[in-house]
Parts: sequence; C-alpha cells; structure tokens
Amino acid sequence: MPSRLTTVDPANAEPAAKGLLDKVERALGVTPNMMRAMAASPAVLDGYLSFGGALSKGLLPGSLREQIALVSAAENACDYCYAAHHVLGARAGVSAEDLAVGGHAHASDPKAAAALLFARAVLRTKGFVSDADLEAVRAAGYGDGEIGEIIGAVALNIFTNYFNSVARTEVDFPAVDLPVTA
Repeated sequence: MPSRLTTVDPANAEPAAKGLLDKVERALGVTPNMMRAMAASPAVLDGYLSFGGALSKGLLPGSLREQIALVSAAENACDYCYAAHHVLGARAGVSAEDLAVGGHAHASDPKAAAALLFARAVLRTKGFVSDADLEAVRAAGYGDGEIGEIIGAVALNIFTNYFNSVARTEVDFPAVDLPVTA
C-alpha cells in the first residue's frame, strides 16, 4: 500500500529539504521513507531531527532511547517504527534478547526495565502517571533530568508513531511483527 503522504525524492528536493535529507543520509547511510515523507515540510523534518539530536546529547544512552522507541511503537501499534527501531536498536547495542522483549517494556537490565515500565506508564496514562510510577523509576536510580528525558523520548516517539500511522508510511526496514500489548 503506498504512503498517503508524499515522499520527497532527495535528488529533486527543494534546497531546505535536500540539506536535511542529505544530513540523514550521512548519519544513517540511507534515507528512510519516514524522513522522505517528513521532508514535504522541511519544518517538520527539521523539528524531528532537532528534537532527536537534542535528546542524543542528554543523559540517557542511545540504547535506552531505542528501547523506549520500541515500547512506544508497540503501544501505538506503529509497525514502521517497530521495524525501524529494531534495526536502530541493534546498531545502538541493544541485545537481540532485549529487542525481542522491548515492545513489552522488558529488558535484561533492571534499571533499563524500570525506565521502560515508566515510559509505558507515561504512554498509557497520557502523562498522568501515579506517584508509585514516579517513585519506582526514581528507586531504580533515575534523577529528574533522566526522567524528563524519558518523557521527551516518549513524546518524540509518539510524534513519529502518529506521523507514520497517518501517512501509512511504506516500511523500508525488515518487517518485525508487533507484539500484542496488554
């Protein structure tokens, strides 16, 4: 099924979009369909890249941000993001075992698992987490800065999940079945 939003060919992109798509190509070695669709509005693609870039300079390791992306994709039933973050997660050092259970907010590392459970709580409650949810993530060793970054990672991934759901972006990563979430 073709995408419901236009995807921009980097070779024919307007200058602002071309510059951003070239940046993506340099960083990833490919230009994923999601970013080609976002490039229809350079402001959208720039906003996505800027927010992701800012979070990459934070306290949370890239592997944990990828695991949060898997939780978000599973909770929001985004097959595009679930497939993409399996590839990106492996590149960031997420183990095959943790990739397999990531959509269920599980991880082999107890501290990472606490962050994933908190991220899932943020998603499921639309941010209205309980005091117990907040205490659990703090008890695992996360400070307020890291908690803010978990929330930021959730927000960034909600954006991409919803974008791809609306666009019905053609998945250009190896397909991975979405887990059934409870």
